[in-house]
Amino acid sequence: MKTIPHYYDYSSAGPFKAAILEINDLAAETSAVTLDASIFYPEGGGQPADRGTINGVPLLNVTEKDGEILHIISRENTAQLAPGAAELILDIERRRDHTVHHTGQHLLSGTILRMTGAYTLSMHMGEETCTIDVAIKDLPAETLVAVEDAVQTAIEEDHPVKIHLCPPENILDFSLRKQIPQVEEVIRVVEIQGCDFSPCCGTHLRSTGQIGVLRVLGAEKYKGMTRVYFIAGRRVLRDSRLLRQNAEIVSRALKAPAAETGAAVCALLEKTSKREQKLKVFQEEDAMRKAHALVATFAGVDAASGESGELREPRIITVSFMDADMEETLRVGKAAQSLAAAVLVLASEPEVKFAAFSSVKDFDLRSALKDALDANHGRGGGGSSFFQGMFEKLEDLRAFMAAVR
Repeated sequence: MKTIPHYYDYSSAGPFKAAILEINDLAAETSAVTLDASIFYPEGGGQPADRGTINGVPLLNVTEKDGEILHIISRENTAQLAPGAAELILDIERRRDHTVHHTGQHLLSGTILRMTGAYTLSMHMGEETCTIDVAIKDLPAETLVAVEDAVQTAIEEDHPVKIHLCPPENILDFSLRKQIPQVEEVIRVVEIQGCDFSPCCGTHLRSTGQIGVLRVLGAEKYKGMTRVYFIAGRRVLRDSRLLRQNAEIVSRALKAPAAETGAAVCALLEKTSKREQKLKVFQEEDAMRKAHALVATFAGVDAASGESGELREPRIITVSFMDADMEETLRVGKAAQSLAAAVLVLASEPEVKFAAFSSVKDFDLRSALKDALDANHGRGGGGSSFFQGMFEKLEDLRAFMAAVR
């Protein structure tokens, strides 16, 4: 006995009476419940499956196989169900969201076809955004705005949405946007009066006005097509609310009216960029000063004397910085490398990392550091003149530096 589908004509949060026919175990710790009648839409046609409960047991999924609707539940909940009377409760908010977006997708695809001649080849209904893939290489921003305006006009005009069953109606009487399915005995054609004809098995609203509003979020090139992102209904309300909340936060932070935050952000970024350029100069100067002091110390010269000091022969210089991050450590190492023929192994204790530099001809850092690195559980990589690594524990880094010394 096949399940009688009621999901096309039932969209209420109230209970629906049905009967459990059988329960069968599936893979992955799930079971399938078969009902004599169902209000739960099974996944298909780009629309996700409904959610809800059967006698209080939550649905994980609803699928259709060989014409049979399977209601998937966790196997651990199987003991709570048995063949016989069942009360079905539909997650009406999820259904409403899917129905709004499916109807909105038809209207959006039909509008794009009418305005650009491009057909929609596929659609995806996600938790956050929905997409359609359109057979056109580019949809300029101004075209998307015009499409969005035309869609909103059709929503406000409240065009009726009609369902045609073929047969008994003749499917050739309709100018379909999509190809005719070849495997269905009865094909459902969804008509948005004056806007679109499309064969579809999904759930739809009674008129375009029930969509409320549809927002095109943007588009990108995708496999020779254009992928268009959109949201509709209450998702637009939530998105607008979130954007407004963030705009108010930015407005207060920048001390600028919400309508002028874009210009204020650009001005702040330009100001910040100039400060970062000045900071970079100061950081490089500070790194060179520290590098001179480092080389002078290992050359046996008092850095306070002002003498630069020169190494008479190549040296291995090892220093652990107690309060420098790796960015500063790298700057000092690069500066010192340019001042003297030396091998420098500099560690940042706060980040438990090190960097090694060599300006000595025919000296390979990799072979010189490998044994000490492995012996102290370190990880790293690099070339003959630059090598860096890290450790899980500070004591391992310190043991490594001691071994290098």
